[in-house]
Amino acid sequence: MTGDIPERIKVLWFLPTHGDSRYLGTTEGGRAVDLPYLTQVAKAADTLGYYGVLLPTGRACEDSWVIASALAPLTERLRFLVAVRPGLQSPTLAARMTATLDRISNGRLLINVVTGGDPLENKGDGIFLSHAERYEVTQEFLRIYKRLLSGETVEHEGRHFRIEDGRLLFPPVQTPYPPLYFGGSSDAGSTVAAEDAVRALAEKAGRKLSFGIRLHVIARETTEQAWAAADSLISRLDDATIASAQKVFARMDSVGQARMSALHGGNRAKL
Repeated sequence: MTGDIPERIKVLWFLPTHGDSRYLGTTEGGRAVDLPYLTQVAKAADTLGYYGVLLPTGRACEDSWVIASALAPLTERLRFLVAVRPGLQSPTLAARMTATLDRISNGRLLINVVTGGDPLENKGDGIFLSHAERYEVTQEFLRIYKRLLSGETVEHEGRHFRIEDGRLLFPPVQTPYPPLYFGGSSDAGSTVAAEDAVRALAEKAGRKLSFGIRLHVIARETTEQAWAAADSLISRLDDATIASAQKVFARMDSVGQARMSALHGGNRAKL
């Protein structure tokens, strides 16, 4: 995450654009994704003072850009963390989308740079790049993307992108561009994040790197009640559902996902 070190923790909520459920692994007691329900969640987060909301990305979700555009006029202070996908979007198109949504939300846009994902899903989107190649694309993408949003006219010819007379006619509200969030646990991911941070530090005195983490929180009056709620969440999971989920995680090339899976290995007692 780039930007100034916050004086306090900035807490974001989550918009369930793939639907909401009461129990993991089943739709029992769940809520289908629709605009009225997402509006309820967004307005509640806005009223309660949350800094923003994360909108997930992927083929299991409604499109984050469309949902954020629909909800921005219905909220006042809430920021929307939406994904740019370097393997799916050109940097110029992504920059125009970013500037537009930042403008219509009056500077309430946050950008989540998503490089990883399920390799099988990537193929469904036409991406047949290796883990390392995806980060190469991301690195080159970000160089162009940030220059465009900063008001530069871009001429670029690289390994993955060729841009002639790239420019934005309508700049974003936030300068030089909306805050960028970048996640990655692999060496390739860390390299891209580090280069971005080092350049910012070199170009602008006082610019520092801050950090974010995504957590699932269960809050109850007592520890016993919290553990009971946790047990209830997985009470509908059968062995077949767990095994199926582990197969999906196993095919992913995400280092972070591999580390999480290693914590429990599909063992129900450790979920």
